Amino acid sequence: MRRILVANRGEIAVRIIRAAHAAGLETVAVYSDADAQGRWVQLADTAVHIGKSAAAKSYLNSAALVEAAVSTGADAVHPGYGFLSERPGAAKEFADAGLTFIGPAVSTIEMMGDKAAARDAAKRAGVPVVPGSGPVGDVDEALAAAEDVGYPVLVKAAAGGGGRGIRPVASREELTEVLPAAQAEARSAFSDDTVYLERAIDGARHIEVQVLADHAGNVVHTFERDCSVQRRRQKLIEEAPAPGLAAGTRASINEAAVRLARQVGYVGAGTVEFLLTPSGEFFFIEMNTRIQVEHPISEAITGVDLVSEQLRIAAGEPVSFSQDEVQIRGAAVELRINAEDPDNRFQPSPGDLSRLDLPGGPGVRVDTGFVAGDRISPFYDSMIAKLICSGPDRDTALARGRQALSELRVDGVPTTVSMHRRLLDEPDFRAGAVHTKWLEELLPDST
Repeated sequence: MRRILVANRGEIAVRIIRAAHAAGLETVAVYSDADAQGRWVQLADTAVHIGKSAAAKSYLNSAALVEAAVSTGADAVHPGYGFLSERPGAAKEFADAGLTFIGPAVSTIEMMGDKAAARDAAKRAGVPVVPGSGPVGDVDEALAAAEDVGYPVLVKAAAGGGGRGIRPVASREELTEVLPAAQAEARSAFSDDTVYLERAIDGARHIEVQVLADHAGNVVHTFERDCSVQRRRQKLIEEAPAPGLAAGTRASINEAAVRLARQVGYVGAGTVEFLLTPSGEFFFIEMNTRIQVEHPISEAITGVDLVSEQLRIAAGEPVSFSQDEVQIRGAAVELRINAEDPDNRFQPSPGDLSRLDLPGGPGVRVDTGFVAGDRISPFYDSMIAKLICSGPDRDTALARGRQALSELRVDGVPTTVSMHRRLLDEPDFRAGAVHTKWLEELLPDST
């Protein structure tokens, strides 16, 4: 592996390019009309224009990306997260063109992308799953399944993920009404109208485990992250390790993630996601077959460079450490700084960044793809930057987060900065007593 095409944009493209350069690899960036001046474009050794601003015409255009890779002599493709990262058809196109796809096998992406198939795999691995049904094709099947599962339920798209394709239902009458709409939404969003039911669990925390696996069958974890602070199932704040997690629960949930990765023959970096109930039970919900937005907090508490490990594994090398060698050292928090208006239900707010002053100091890392003068485009995700703040303990990490927020200056667009300042001082958050509905209950008019 000598030259990598980074099939993404923004901060994750910057992150991958830097890791590749550190490994002595050449890089190819791609950009749309809207991103011609992107920071990642300037950092890469070569850059290729791949289309118009709309994602469907550029970053989701697998044919254009294959052409860009082949024309520049790239021999590998890193998809980052989002866009084509979990689309098995795109991974196959890259492979068919003779390109190494920096991620798991096409068959693994297909299996874990089908949420019903992923549940079956978890069961075979002895990993507990949320009580639920198989695929339901019509209202009668759904009503019968819901009686077995128990209300309230979630109607979930089998091909969904990342918090999308989920509808809560509290009664038979509501299910009769919601099911056809959920199927239509799944067909439109994922080209697959298959849905299934899952029991809705109140007061649960969202815990995910970072795993790495190589071609020799070595599977390790770098411990868990707590992603419970969400609005509309989209993460806003993440922490590592999960605050207040009992040692036995920590060991069990991390071991379960490793078992599942082994069961499916996983290769690469992936994340196994769970719900943790107030009573301490945990249930598998899905596996993301890619690097996650929040991977830096796992790096902060373990010292493991996850993107560099991805590159090693893709090159056929083993994971560079054993499970016994990775330990939790301190705590970390990630704050997503988005161009969104918290006073207007977090509506995206694209525009020009007239000022962007980034914080620094001990334990403060900022991942961004922007500089002052850049434009936050309406065509893509609204994230401006990620603040990753770490320390020897959680209190120190949060204190550094507050200090970083006080130093950060973003002018030109509304942002989530003020919201983060408030949330870090909320008593429930400081106590680690939050769950996936906490933010919606705290701010019912904003989420």
